[in-house]
Amino acid sequence: MFSEYIQAALMQAEYDTLEDGSYAATVPGLQGVIAVGDSLEECRTDLIEVIEEWIVARLQWGYPVPPIGGHAIASSKEPITIVD
Repeated sequence: MFSEYIQAALMQAEYDTLEDGSYAATVPGLQGVIAVGDSLEECRTDLIEVIEEWIVARLQWGYPVPPIGGHAIASSKEPITIVD
């Protein structure tokens, strides 16, 4: 579920070259998600980590995770029962 969401977000990512030659990436619709790196690959790797942390933070705080590219992540406040 997370990997499909992250892949959809990466498909919509927008990359910019900064004045110092490094790169910055954002994903439209994912407020506060920004990554930077000295190379495009480093920026993309950082973006994946930022998206993962962003999803976890939103779920922990009870904020909705907006759908992206037909993928959604929902949480439930109902307790989970684990049966041995």
